[in-house]
Amino acid sequence: MKKAFLIISILSIIFLTSCGIFNLSSFVIPDNLYFMTEIGELDTPRKISDYMLDKFTYQKHTFYAPSPYQLWLTKNGDCNDFATFGIFVADYHGYETYQIEIFYKGTSGGHLIAVYVEEEDKMSFTDNQYYFNYYGHWFNTFREIVEFDCKYFPNKELKKYTVKDYENNIVEEGYK
Repeated sequence: MKKAFLIISILSIIFLTSCGIFNLSSFVIPDNLYFMTEIGELDTPRKISDYMLDKFTYQKHTFYAPSPYQLWLTKNGDCNDFATFGIFVADYHGYETYQIEIFYKGTSGGHLIAVYVEEEDKMSFTDNQYYFNYYGHWFNTFREIVEFDCKYFPNKELKKYTVKDYENNIVEEGYK
């Protein structure tokens, strides 16, 4: 009986798990000259996005949230991995960064995007590897970013969102 309960519990966790969130506050920058050289060249959110689009392939990681360095090595990641990489690199270059986890009605998992403050009160974001500043229209609020991003998923309805800073502190929550 205990074995059946354990199996059911594990399967439930698998189906209820969303993208994991890697905590950057404990990330130690590796002593790898190639990694640091590439990171050093990615000095704008647009360059970060172009790099991810060119070098990385989407692959779902249900129980695994790699560090930015691990993603750089494997070149495979999901929304959390790309958001974590993006905010790490942008923060390294002095940008103010955030992650937004978006939850949809009827689903148990979330979706993560990276947000970059590029100028005072002017934000852009990456969703997976894709960069958005709406062709020169900067986003002014997290809510505006969430609503814009949700338009790309017409079959999903926003339930709530959570904005976290670089250290994973909640700075804003919103509901539909």
